[in-house]
Amino acid sequence: MEEITEKKEKKGFFSRLAAGLTKTRDSISNSLSNIFSGFSQIDDDFYEELEETLIMADLGVNATEEIMDNLRAGVKERHIKKPDECRQLLIDSISEQMSVPEDAYEFENRQSVVMVIGVNGVGKTTSIGKLAGQLKNNGKRVIVAAADTFRAGAIDQLATWTERAGVELISQSEGSDPAAVVFDAVNAAKSRHADVLLCDTAGRLHNKKNLMEELRKINKIVDREFPDAYRETLVVLDGTTGQNALAQAKQFSEVADITGIIITKLDGTAKGGIAVAISKELNIPVKYIGVGEHIDDLQKFDPKSFTEALFSDSREKEQA
Repeated sequence: MEEITEKKEKKGFFSRLAAGLTKTRDSISNSLSNIFSGFSQIDDDFYEELEETLIMADLGVNATEEIMDNLRAGVKERHIKKPDECRQLLIDSISEQMSVPEDAYEFENRQSVVMVIGVNGVGKTTSIGKLAGQLKNNGKRVIVAAADTFRAGAIDQLATWTERAGVELISQSEGSDPAAVVFDAVNAAKSRHADVLLCDTAGRLHNKKNLMEELRKINKIVDREFPDAYRETLVVLDGTTGQNALAQAKQFSEVADITGIIITKLDGTAKGGIAVAISKELNIPVKYIGVGEHIDDLQKFDPKSFTEALFSDSREKEQA
């Protein structure tokens, strides 16, 4: 019975994922279909057209070059002659660019402190609320720290989400010292034996010096007060911004030891290929993606499901 339920859940999310990636899929698939049907043989012109399409889909230059190298090698090794016969090779090559380590979600199994950073408007607070709700539903005791005291309304927004998720919020007044909030939250997490402490922190990239100092103070407190806690730092990026999201991730990686990435709003963009570029460029795994407003629309990232959803229409047509 559990296996059937799990299969239904996976199928349900795959459907939502496929629906959420519609804009990206339409953008890529239409171009790819034209390439696969428009060329009668695999030659330099075919590869050049394919490479340009992938770069235009925000997969990034480095990831695209490796995808194309793998594709050329696979075509040669398997003696493929017709363009349409290498479609699956292309899908597999794209998936390979986005590996997620086996221990990517180790924080769920340990007493942990998870820092969540990201600029205003990317869906950071919403993602924290969804993640808190999912962890709670999985039997974890979760506490959330409202350490983004800089943005007006951030604490109230987080309060709404934590109430919805049924988890405890530790907060102070707007403008308070974020490090003081984290200090209170860490002590609450220890005394109440919380499994996961999620910390919402400010992301002021326009003043990296302030951000760096703020994160340094917060980390110092966690190191001192909770030395045995497992540490995770997630950066939240808005998928609709394409290459700008990649630029933000690079900037955040300069001021924080990022262990994973959350990409939001993939349902509202044709730039979903940015997930591939970010994984490749930064060598930091995408751990969660958001494809909608509901709590279950933030899900752990599975490269295989992602690429299958990205090409689902084309694959279904082929199998029909």
